[in-house]
Amino acid sequence: MSRESLPIYTSPMSSRSENSSSCANDQASFEHENQHAHEDHHEHDRLPGHRMDDRFAVRHRSELRLPECLKKQIGKGEAFNAVSKLMNTHGLNTVCAEARCPNISECFSKKTATFMIMGKDCTRSCGFCSVGTAKPAPLDENEPESVAKAAETLGLSHVVITSVNRDDLADGGALHMRKTIEAVKARLPHATIEVLTPDFLGNMKDVDTVASSPALNVFNHNIETISRLYSRVRPRARYQRSLDVLKHVADHYPHLKVKSGMMVGLGEEHEEILRLMDDLKAHHVGIFTMGQYLRPNLINVPVVHYLKEEAYQIYRDYGKSIGFEYVFAGPFVRSSYHAGEAFALANQSQN
Repeated sequence: MSRESLPIYTSPMSSRSENSSSCANDQASFEHENQHAHEDHHEHDRLPGHRMDDRFAVRHRSELRLPECLKKQIGKGEAFNAVSKLMNTHGLNTVCAEARCPNISECFSKKTATFMIMGKDCTRSCGFCSVGTAKPAPLDENEPESVAKAAETLGLSHVVITSVNRDDLADGGALHMRKTIEAVKARLPHATIEVLTPDFLGNMKDVDTVASSPALNVFNHNIETISRLYSRVRPRARYQRSLDVLKHVADHYPHLKVKSGMMVGLGEEHEEILRLMDDLKAHHVGIFTMGQYLRPNLINVPVVHYLKEEAYQIYRDYGKSIGFEYVFAGPFVRSSYHAGEAFALANQSQN
């Protein structure tokens, strides 16, 4: 599918009855409250987001209100509590909790989690992220084995490991991440292992430390947003640097699945999303994920728009047409959400 033939989605909701969809009902109220929200020729794909004040301007709790169609049921059953207790017992962190993921109840209830290593404090302060920024504590040399024990207790078949940025460390924490990968593999030899890494400031030697581990199956580094928005959303990262990291891994470790993802709703235009997808494919990324940005706190950058669920099909179709092995796109998709399933489907597409 070429860009020229890509359909411009017009929501069928506009012709339905008033009660046929919660998103349709949300349209009127959100447009009334957000008259200055971003619009473009794909406005029918979207619900307006927050007022585009500076993120440090007057704050209103109402700005965090979600459209009804983007609210998830929160449940905390026995399995959820068991996972929480296990993490506390081993002194471990999950990105599920620290990043306020909307899927935490679903994942914990299925006894899955994404381990976040190297502490709870990040050396960067990205505009979209709820993880704390502070001078990090020294690395815990016992953490790799603690993660491995927890993964073994959960009986995971696909283990996802991520980390905060540790720009304070000479190698960005690359060796610690590799030790964690290999500790997990020692306890779960039949499990597949995925890492979601920082950019290591573009130091390919540190990237190699992680990617060269024989225990690794998936190397994920998220591009997060379009190039134009980096100064606001990821001020200490660089768009091209992230692309270079991904291409380096794809070119030097062809046995690995290389994966990257983005958030929508930060102010990107339709054509800019397509350009980002083209860039990732040109840098040999195989798995692409896309999900709605949900503002964690009032200090984070506002949501410019909410993409309607139906519109994600456009990007799934486009991704397939340009040759991604798998595209996982939807409002609640996060890079580690159903990661094992994405890995399996990407493998199937190559066979």
